[in-house]
Amino acid sequence: MSRVRLVLALSALLALPLAGCTASVRDYSGREPRLDLREYFDGPLVAWGIVQNRSGEVTRSFRVDMVGRWEGDTGVLEEDFAWSDGAIERRVWTFRRLDEHRWVGTAADVVGEARGEAFGNALRWRYVLALPWNERTVNVTLDDWMWLIQDQVLVNRSEIRKFGLRVGEVTLFFQKPEPGDAS
Repeated sequence: MSRVRLVLALSALLALPLAGCTASVRDYSGREPRLDLREYFDGPLVAWGIVQNRSGEVTRSFRVDMVGRWEGDTGVLEEDFAWSDGAIERRVWTFRRLDEHRWVGTAADVVGEARGEAFGNALRWRYVLALPWNERTVNVTLDDWMWLIQDQVLVNRSEIRKFGLRVGEVTLFFQKPEPGDAS
């Protein structure tokens, strides 16, 4: 067997197990507490997060103060970011429920639409984000997972890719005030 054919054969064999290892949001069907964007992202929320580069080094941290409001299956989530380096940013999402499991979202720095699927306690968004980078803007792809851990606590992990390569990760912890909490 030629060296090229051997490399191709080994590559194909190594890729087979990886092809079936990707988690599906459907794997979370039936898990509790059930995540409903209309319920969780309604009213005030706060989140804290970190950004890691491809080697895992934390490069920035941040706090996000949010307020969500809904009319039927359409919602607006206003996010105000305070970054560890002093930068302040604002993102306003508009979400729309398509059916029991599928969502779309838009924001000024999202290229096209974010597409989401929710099952059980999990939601997976996929979208392209126009990210400021060294005095220019680059488009990166986000694979964005959210898991509702308790009624008020949500964990969010986003993998950032460019040209198919993992270039970073964002991790957030959301806290929704307890009902009747004035803070």
